[in-house]
Amino acid sequence: MSKLLVKPKAKSGLMQNVTPESAGWTYVGFALERLKAGETTEGETGDREVCLVLVSGKAKVAVDGESFGELGERMTPFEGQPYAVYVPKGSRWQATATSDLDLAICSAPGGDGFKAKVIAPGTHPQMTRGKGTNTRYVTNIMPEDDGSAQSLLVVEVITPGGHTSSYPPHKHDQDDLPAESYLEETYYHRLNPPQGFAMQRVYTDDRSLDETMAVEDGDVTLVPRGYHPVAAVHGYDVYYLNVMAGPKRIWKFHNAPEHEWLFTGV
Repeated sequence: MSKLLVKPKAKSGLMQNVTPESAGWTYVGFALERLKAGETTEGETGDREVCLVLVSGKAKVAVDGESFGELGERMTPFEGQPYAVYVPKGSRWQATATSDLDLAICSAPGGDGFKAKVIAPGTHPQMTRGKGTNTRYVTNIMPEDDGSAQSLLVVEVITPGGHTSSYPPHKHDQDDLPAESYLEETYYHRLNPPQGFAMQRVYTDDRSLDETMAVEDGDVTLVPRGYHPVAAVHGYDVYYLNVMAGPKRIWKFHNAPEHEWLFTGV
């Protein structure tokens, strides 16, 4: 079994729980909770900041006793844009499901001077990247230029069946700005229809790391370093939620030189 492929640990409740300790790295944490209407989950951020992403379903969300009311619109991650809530370090949050709910809990080291806020659909427009069978649809939830966090970068991508994504292969594993930034990354995958699968490869130039994985609905892929392209097989659309963090909140990637000719812009 690949050390980079994390299978769901349950069918409900805490489905995924990737910590810096379990991943063997420093910055990124990711959890996914699946709740029924009326169930509640909560947490304390400590010295970390959190982005709660309503992957699907609705919930009443509060931070430090301040209610943000009922949030959420879409019932699957393949329709519309998400609601999310940023929770700064030193805070306590609570989410009570008002429908079936998949709640992603994205975390990274926090900083001072940031405030809790709702990130509503449309805050950042959905973008189309690539062309032909490299076309995919990207929604930034917490991009580097929003000034709203210390470390967290959060984005979701929908890749139609038969298309590639995170492609041409790129990496961000060197703290060498302005050429490249160091960012750890998780991919939380969903498939439509859910019985499908996709392929993801994680590899380095010297092939000291080189793993190709069949990812299924609910899987998480860890990207500690190296290139990490995704291929959606025919008939199955792929959704993934990316969480990235590193020493600087900058996404500066480096394309694989042999595939650079395929690059058409981000």
